[in-house]
Amino acid sequence: MRIAVMGTGGVGGYFGARLAQAGHEVAFVARGRQLEALRAHGLRVESPLGDVHLPDVNVTSQPAEIGPVDLVMFTVKLWDTAEAAEAIRPLLGPDTAVVSFQNGVVKDDILREALGAGHVIGGITYIAATIAEPGVIRHSGTMQKLVFGEYDGSASARVRQFRDACAASGIDAEVSDRIEQAVWEKFVFLVGLSGTTSLARSTIGPIRGNPRSREFLRDVMEEVVRVARAQGVRLPADYADERLAFIDSVPDSMTSSMHHDLENGNRLEVAWLSGDVVERGTRQGVATPCNRAIADVLSIYSQGRAR
Repeated sequence: MRIAVMGTGGVGGYFGARLAQAGHEVAFVARGRQLEALRAHGLRVESPLGDVHLPDVNVTSQPAEIGPVDLVMFTVKLWDTAEAAEAIRPLLGPDTAVVSFQNGVVKDDILREALGAGHVIGGITYIAATIAEPGVIRHSGTMQKLVFGEYDGSASARVRQFRDACAASGIDAEVSDRIEQAVWEKFVFLVGLSGTTSLARSTIGPIRGNPRSREFLRDVMEEVVRVARAQGVRLPADYADERLAFIDSVPDSMTSSMHHDLENGNRLEVAWLSGDVVERGTRQGVATPCNRAIADVLSIYSQGRAR
């Protein structure tokens, strides 16, 4: 399968490396120090599931140099979505699939508007992976799962082909016939995890273990559920409690990419996470005070800090 990875960070770097190791034709799009390191030393993944070293990778800063592909894995930061969507136009053939494994729920709205609904399939990922240093991706834990599917629920040839490519590459992959709901299901968990770990500057263990912060975490997720249901997404009314039970099963040391970005002085995706919940709640007449607190407090760090 011919695949382009738009944004070679933790997610794109990890899954792209696994696919390339299995023999698929993978081209990576990167910039800055990451681009320089990939050109000089290749791509390295450190993982409990087995390390990968690709000494020679097809990497560029210009998607037009790659040409049309079967599938684009879209993994840039949320603030770059609109610009990156325009940049990948040269990658598109008549049936090219673009699957975003970004955070949030607004991502596919932006992609559909820029590229046309026919190119966009829905996707979510479950993995803890970050850039340890330029050219090196560090995978924490053993969870590494992709869920994707057509928005009309059909099991299309391109979805089946990507599922088979993932399976042959050792990637846990699932095709969903209700991908919109699946995206919102992850969004509930992600907004709770990212907002509370960043606000408390803590891993999830102390947050879920303290009665008051645990209740705040539940309320954050409950607001997302209410907004989703107001928009017609078929989440159970008690879904926040279900996600809280799931959070009890993850390691104490688990944190979020936004908390990692905050600690490293990077830009934050808060406007597209808790901030998006607040905006949607306002449109739907749903109160979102907890997410409003997260978005407002973290807004002073949203652009990162000067190094």
